[in-house]
Amino acid sequence: MKIIYFIRHAKAKKIAATDFDRALNSKGKKAAKLMAGRLKSKKILPELIISSPAKRTAKTAKIIAKNINFNGKIKFEKSLYEANTQDYLKLIWQINNSLNSVFITGHNDTLTQICEILSDSHIGNIPTGGVFGIEFDVKEFKEIGARVGRVLLFDYPKKIE
Repeated sequence: MKIIYFIRHAKAKKIAATDFDRALNSKGKKAAKLMAGRLKSKKILPELIISSPAKRTAKTAKIIAKNINFNGKIKFEKSLYEANTQDYLKLIWQINNSLNSVFITGHNDTLTQICEILSDSHIGNIPTGGVFGIEFDVKEFKEIGARVGRVLLFDYPKKIE
């Protein structure tokens, strides 16, 4: 069994020197802590966190990691910034098979699209700070593909505020 929790970065400031440099706003920081608490209360802990290196996604991943007491390192993956669904699949297929539970922090619209493809769900939009967990009945990450997964969790800050 392999599990991936896809996490959309929390709410970010609208203005920065570049899109890549957009930081989380105060609401986003609070939401990331809230979601971390929610994950921790459900005993959802990853063996690896992979994140886009964009400022808002990196900070979301760091806040979640800190607040769930994650002891590992966050792997920052350039391909997740401005990624398409094929980029996500290539990344997933390269995850070490000794791992079973992974968090991937990224950006919409692609994050929602890959979750819909892999789980055959029609969610329309993962809100900022949202978490979409999918379980795959496979032995290797390279076996993951369209409609292979089963939804475990769909949670987001406004759902629990």
